[in-house]
Amino acid sequence: MSDLPGIVITGATGRMGQMLVKTVVQSGKARLVGAIEREGSEAIGQDIGTLCGLGPLGVLVESDPLPSFARAQAVIDFTAPAATLEFAALAAQARAVHVIGTTGMTEAEIEQLAPAALHAVIIRAGNMSLGVNLLTQLTKKVAAALDEDYDIEVIEAHHNQKVDAPSGTALMLGEAASLKDRGQSDKRHAAMTKLAISEAFVASSMDALRIRGGAGYLADSPAETDLRDALGGVIYSGTSDIQRI
Repeated sequence: MSDLPGIVITGATGRMGQMLVKTVVQSGKARLVGAIEREGSEAIGQDIGTLCGLGPLGVLVESDPLPSFARAQAVIDFTAPAATLEFAALAAQARAVHVIGTTGMTEAEIEQLAPAALHAVIIRAGNMSLGVNLLTQLTKKVAAALDEDYDIEVIEAHHNQKVDAPSGTALMLGEAASLKDRGQSDKRHAAMTKLAISEAFVASSMDALRIRGGAGYLADSPAETDLRDALGGVIYSGTSDIQRI
């Protein structure tokens, strides 16, 4: 089990947080190594498994994210914009992948993620579902096919527990529809994706070498081959240094 990636869930006792905790624990593909809540929460010090109805997991809810981040490979974050910016800086220090599902972030707040993205992979979306991301890509294609005589409007309805409006989903669709109006293409998004994937490949290949020790450097080792391919990905199809710009 110790070779499985360690995951930290922020906002762990909220509705989404508890769902994420259960998903990680029940997946068999990752380890839950941290559960974070805001300072002053009644959940601090309690076992997150018990709080989620899973039984004790040995993972206590903490308000200080740094110790958990330091032993994690990824942080899954569905919280609030201010908290997400703080978590981004700490995840970057820990070189942990930061998966952001936080909605309601302004353009200025999104831009503040850029320094952290130079040091660790950040994956952010207004909606993480496959269906919505497919719809986003289809919206781009529809918008590109229509001429200036057409307008695209996004209309949505919310339940009474909705915190932010418009939702992250609506903003994603609106941005997809407006790319043509702004004279933009998907090249920027493709570059961002290539940068994130290539750097994650290098990091995971380096971890594989460390696990195997000296044997990992042998020419016939899969770890050595993977690292060579990973380093090539940093250079080919646009170097990572250029894509950061």
